[in-house]
Amino acid sequence: MKINKLFVTLFFLALTLSLSAYDAVGHRIIADIAYQNLTEKVRTQVDKVLGKRGIVYDASWADEVRSDKKYAYSYQWHFQDLDDNMTSGDLKKLLDNPTAEGEHLFFAIDSMTARLRKNKNDAEALKFLVHFIGDLHQPLHLGRKDDLGGNKIEVNWFGRKMKLHAVWDSGLIESERMSYTEFSQFLQDKYEPRKAEFKKHNILQSVEAVYAVRNMIYSYDTTDTNDYHYVFFFADKLDEMLYRGGIQLANVLNAIYK
Repeated sequence: MKINKLFVTLFFLALTLSLSAYDAVGHRIIADIAYQNLTEKVRTQVDKVLGKRGIVYDASWADEVRSDKKYAYSYQWHFQDLDDNMTSGDLKKLLDNPTAEGEHLFFAIDSMTARLRKNKNDAEALKFLVHFIGDLHQPLHLGRKDDLGGNKIEVNWFGRKMKLHAVWDSGLIESERMSYTEFSQFLQDKYEPRKAEFKKHNILQSVEAVYAVRNMIYSYDTTDTNDYHYVFFFADKLDEMLYRGGIQLANVLNAIYK
């Protein structure tokens, strides 16, 4: 009986760890793509700050420290509630005035960038920035305030109940059955013909692209998520968000450390 209880406990502990780890996979994919697209000089500099490939290994650090009371202030930095039907001008105005609606994701990216420009050895700011550029490219981190970015929307996901936000944090990535290194390489191969195009895009253009996918997600019938149709429908959009995130992170770090 004790053995059975121990088995059940270990099983659910392993399940919990595996589910929470999938969120880290998305951030590592983005950070790995960025790492491969840093200039040699910049790669050397960020390695000195966080250790070799540290921006990849610490990509989920900002999520982990939310359990530390000292970092409770950073909880609201992970998201930016956006209204429906915003124009490019509306998005630009909010990016240019990142505290207009409180200290959220746009503020966090702006302030961590400023910190790193002031002190390029600020390890905490670098880890935060790596993570927040990743969050910026998860469409439901720019979701609606009333549903907490899809966290109040429950869907059926291959036989189990899941929050729509979690589908985009982990469910879609998990469905590909790839490690973060495999996924990163796949995306770099897939988008190599468009690499120069994506490298020209600034933060505003990234936000516009993410916001467009966010609107597609909200327009989709959430009763139709329990099979591979949803995966097939959004596969290319997921890939683009992850790749864009990696290239945009590389752009930001190359500009800071140049």
